[in-house]
Amino acid sequence: MTTTGLATIDTAPQVFAEWLNALCHDLGWRENGRAYLLLRSTLHALRDFLTVDEAAQLAAQLPVLVRGVYYDGWDPSGTPVKPRNKSDFLARIEAHFDKTPLDDTERAVMAVFDLLERRVSEGEIAQVRHALRRPLQELWD
Repeated sequence: MTTTGLATIDTAPQVFAEWLNALCHDLGWRENGRAYLLLRSTLHALRDFLTVDEAAQLAAQLPVLVRGVYYDGWDPSGTPVKPRNKSDFLARIEAHFDKTPLDDTERAVMAVFDLLERRVSEGEIAQVRHALRRPLQELWD
Protein backbone atom coordinates (compact mmCIF):
# COMPACT_ATOMS: atom_id res chain seq x y z
CA MET A 1 0.00 0.00 0.00
CA THR A 2 1.33 3.39 -0.98
CA THR A 3 1.48 5.93 1.80
CA THR A 4 1.24 9.67 1.52
CA GLY A 5 3.27 10.42 4.61
CA LEU A 6 0.19 12.11 6.07
CA ALA A 7 -0.99 10.11 9.07
CA THR A 8 -4.57 11.37 8.80
CA ILE A 9 -4.87 10.05 5.26
CA ASP A 10 -2.78 6.91 5.64
CA THR A 11 -4.69 5.68 8.70
CA ALA A 12 -8.15 6.76 7.52
CA PRO A 13 -9.28 3.33 6.26
CA GLN A 14 -8.13 1.66 9.46
CA VAL A 15 -9.90 4.23 11.64
CA PHE A 16 -13.09 3.85 9.61
CA ALA A 17 -12.89 0.05 9.94
CA GLU A 18 -12.48 0.47 13.71
CA TRP A 19 -15.71 2.47 13.85
CA LEU A 20 -17.58 -0.19 11.86
CA ASN A 21 -16.09 -3.02 13.91
CA ALA A 22 -17.09 -1.25 17.13
CA LEU A 23 -20.67 -0.93 15.89
CA CYS A 24 -20.76 -4.59 14.89
CA HIS A 25 -19.41 -5.58 18.29
CA ASP A 26 -21.86 -3.36 20.19
CA LEU A 27 -24.85 -4.71 18.25
CA GLY A 28 -23.70 -8.31 17.90
CA TRP A 29 -23.64 -8.01 14.11
CA ARG A 30 -21.30 -9.78 11.71
CA GLU A 31 -21.83 -7.61 8.65
CA ASN A 32 -19.73 -4.47 8.28
CA GLY A 33 -21.94 -3.47 5.33
CA ARG A 34 -24.95 -3.31 7.62
CA ALA A 35 -22.95 -1.35 10.21
CA TYR A 36 -21.87 1.06 7.46
CA LEU A 37 -25.48 1.59 6.42
CA LEU A 38 -26.50 2.21 10.03
CA LEU A 39 -23.63 4.63 10.66
CA ARG A 40 -24.27 6.49 7.42
CA SER A 41 -28.04 6.78 7.81
CA THR A 42 -27.80 7.81 11.47
CA LEU A 43 -25.10 10.41 10.77
CA HIS A 44 -27.18 11.83 7.92
CA ALA A 45 -30.32 12.00 10.05
CA LEU A 46 -28.39 13.65 12.88
CA ARG A 47 -26.73 16.13 10.52
CA ASP A 48 -30.09 17.04 8.98
CA PHE A 49 -31.69 17.63 12.39
CA LEU A 50 -28.95 20.07 13.47
CA THR A 51 -28.40 23.67 12.46
CA VAL A 52 -25.76 24.19 9.79
CA ASP A 53 -23.33 25.57 12.38
CA GLU A 54 -23.84 22.70 14.81
CA ALA A 55 -23.60 20.13 12.00
CA ALA A 56 -20.27 21.63 10.93
CA GLN A 57 -18.95 21.69 14.50
CA LEU A 58 -19.72 18.01 14.91
CA ALA A 59 -18.14 17.19 11.55
CA ALA A 60 -14.92 18.93 12.58
CA GLN A 61 -14.41 16.28 15.25
CA LEU A 62 -15.02 13.26 13.03
CA PRO A 63 -12.19 11.27 11.42
CA VAL A 64 -11.63 12.16 7.78
CA LEU A 65 -13.49 9.22 6.17
CA VAL A 66 -16.34 9.37 8.68
CA ARG A 67 -16.57 13.09 7.95
CA GLY A 68 -16.78 12.33 4.23
CA VAL A 69 -19.67 9.92 4.83
CA TYR A 70 -21.33 12.50 7.09
CA TYR A 71 -21.18 15.23 4.45
CA ASP A 72 -21.98 12.98 1.45
CA GLY A 73 -25.01 14.36 -0.41
CA TRP A 74 -25.70 17.13 2.08
CA ASP A 75 -27.71 20.18 1.03
CA PRO A 76 -27.24 22.64 3.90
CA SER A 77 -29.97 24.92 2.53
CA GLY A 78 -32.53 22.39 3.75
CA THR A 79 -31.11 22.12 7.24
CA PRO A 80 -32.51 21.68 9.78
CA VAL A 81 -35.34 19.61 8.37
CA LYS A 82 -38.91 19.97 9.56
CA PRO A 83 -40.52 18.26 11.38
CA ARG A 84 -37.78 17.13 13.73
CA ASN A 85 -39.44 14.69 16.07
CA LYS A 86 -38.20 11.30 17.20
CA SER A 87 -40.45 9.27 14.89
CA ASP A 88 -39.25 11.26 11.86
CA PHE A 89 -35.65 10.71 12.89
CA LEU A 90 -36.12 6.96 13.26
CA ALA A 91 -38.12 6.75 10.02
CA ARG A 92 -35.22 8.31 8.11
CA ILE A 93 -32.96 5.52 9.31
CA GLU A 94 -35.50 2.73 8.84
CA ALA A 95 -36.01 3.81 5.22
CA HIS A 96 -32.48 2.59 4.43
CA PHE A 97 -33.23 -0.88 5.79
CA ASP A 98 -36.25 -1.76 3.66
CA LYS A 99 -34.83 -5.11 2.49
CA THR A 100 -33.51 -6.21 5.87
CA PRO A 101 -35.31 -4.17 8.55
CA LEU A 102 -33.68 -3.40 11.86
CA ASP A 103 -34.98 -5.44 14.79
CA ASP A 104 -34.84 -2.43 17.11
CA THR A 105 -34.15 0.91 15.45
CA GLU A 106 -33.86 2.80 18.74
CA ARG A 107 -31.25 0.36 20.04
CA ALA A 108 -29.30 0.64 16.77
CA VAL A 109 -29.37 4.45 16.90
CA MET A 110 -28.33 4.37 20.54
CA ALA A 111 -25.32 2.25 19.55
CA VAL A 112 -24.25 4.89 17.01
CA PHE A 113 -24.77 7.66 19.58
CA ASP A 114 -22.73 5.66 22.11
CA LEU A 115 -19.94 5.30 19.54
CA LEU A 116 -20.00 9.06 18.96
CA GLU A 117 -19.81 9.64 22.72
CA ARG A 118 -16.70 7.47 22.88
CA ARG A 119 -15.00 9.12 19.89
CA VAL A 120 -16.06 12.79 20.00
CA SER A 121 -15.35 15.30 22.76
CA GLU A 122 -17.75 15.45 25.68
CA GLY A 123 -18.36 19.17 25.07
CA GLU A 124 -19.37 18.63 21.45
CA ILE A 125 -21.70 15.78 22.34
CA ALA A 126 -23.31 18.01 24.98
CA GLN A 127 -23.89 20.70 22.33
CA VAL A 128 -25.36 18.20 19.88
CA ARG A 129 -27.68 16.76 22.52
CA HIS A 130 -28.80 20.24 23.54
CA ALA A 131 -29.60 21.08 19.91
CA LEU A 132 -32.02 18.15 19.66
CA ARG A 133 -35.53 17.91 21.03
CA ARG A 134 -36.00 16.09 24.34
CA PRO A 135 -37.26 12.74 22.93
CA LEU A 136 -34.17 12.53 20.72
CA GLN A 137 -31.92 13.54 23.60
CA GLU A 138 -33.18 10.48 25.44
CA LEU A 139 -31.60 8.23 22.79
CA TRP A 140 -28.21 9.38 24.09
CA ASP A 141 -28.88 7.96 27.56
